[in-house]
Amino acid sequence: MKKSPSNKKKAKIWVVENHNFVTHLDQLATEEPLEIRLTLPQQTIAVTMRTPGEDFDLAAGFLYSEGVIKNREDIAKISYCIDREIDGEQQQNIVNVTLNSELNPNLKTLERHFFTTSACGVCGKVSIESLQIKGFSAIPLGLEVSTEIIYNLPDKLNTAQRIFKSTGGLHAVGLFDTQGKLLKLREDVGRHNALDKLIGSEFLAGQLPLNNFIVMVSGRSSFEILQKCITVGVPIVCAVSAPSSLAVEIAKEFNITLVGFLRGRKFNIYSGMERIK
Repeated sequence: MKKSPSNKKKAKIWVVENHNFVTHLDQLATEEPLEIRLTLPQQTIAVTMRTPGEDFDLAAGFLYSEGVIKNREDIAKISYCIDREIDGEQQQNIVNVTLNSELNPNLKTLERHFFTTSACGVCGKVSIESLQIKGFSAIPLGLEVSTEIIYNLPDKLNTAQRIFKSTGGLHAVGLFDTQGKLLKLREDVGRHNALDKLIGSEFLAGQLPLNNFIVMVSGRSSFEILQKCITVGVPIVCAVSAPSSLAVEIAKEFNITLVGFLRGRKFNIYSGMERIK
């Protein structure tokens, strides 16, 4: 069996300081392509650049957030591809997903994802209207979180970023309860991949929706981050950096509390201030 790809790789670098050049062995975050295939009939539905690890969660989260599957029973099997022409070797960068034979998914929504980089972005075929067409509605109020809990989220996220500590090159997404306890964390070179891994893990464990939880992302919040949070009902989304204009627009449309520039004891609220007390 082929050895699983590592989420870190070593590289020789030169550190320059005060005109002195010193060689150093550094750790880099691994970035490799992952091909997600449906079987029966075999069809590639996405190729994304990701950090190896939790690949089955990533595939399941991607399919769920894109509306291809709705229930755990929709997936009959997830496995790595076996190349029968190369001694039956497992292909760790190809994940096969076998859907329930009774499922007839609409795959047109996946056309924009045939190739996705590790950077968040929109390919022009998505809009707020497309989310409304899928049947998502505004997230109801009721949940309230104190400012003190919000203040502490970044430090808890940073402390738990195991791979980031050794590479400095990964994004993270954390799932918190309303008391600020970190329940789960996923890391990846792409924020949207990390979120798909998180969603997929909760989906496969039968823990969706996430109506009573907070999602915290490193970096900025984009359209895709908000879109994926809407599909699982996340009421509060926090980010270290700024949101995009479309992220704010979507947050307002679907009644999500969107927090940005969360650093130290200061943050901005772009939408849904009613949930912050």
